[in-house]
Amino acid sequence: MGAIYLQNGVCLLPKTDDHVRRLKMLENDIAGMGGEAVILETVALDQAQDDKVVGRFKADRDEQYREFIGRCAGFEAEIAKERATNKFTYAELEEEDTDLKKLQSWLDKIRKLDFYGGTLAQEAAARLKGCEELLDAYARQVFEAHGENQ
Repeated sequence: MGAIYLQNGVCLLPKTDDHVRRLKMLENDIAGMGGEAVILETVALDQAQDDKVVGRFKADRDEQYREFIGRCAGFEAEIAKERATNKFTYAELEEEDTDLKKLQSWLDKIRKLDFYGGTLAQEAAARLKGCEELLDAYARQVFEAHGENQ
């Protein structure tokens, strides 16, 4: 759900209707297994404490964005390798298209958990756009290799 963990099962989430609903369902599941869950609403003592919490949320998302950006680099390298070896096949295009869809889905998932705007969000979005453009260019090369753009 995108929570940050303070320690020993204590975690924080921004209060949204979706989070409240999901936490209540989780509490019910835990009680059904004989466990106990306590859900509290809290307020930071001061702005410095609030900034620490928000900083933790941003750091967690930036870690995910960093990993995502690394995967984008891998995608770019794979396309470069296919171009270098003149491997312009439909099978390869389909494989790369599947990989791009995974990247798109992954970024969507990270964005849904990015409650406070991670510092790497824009870079991640730009890298995905670059991957999309790269695949479009590679697709044109595949079509040209098969005489479909003539």
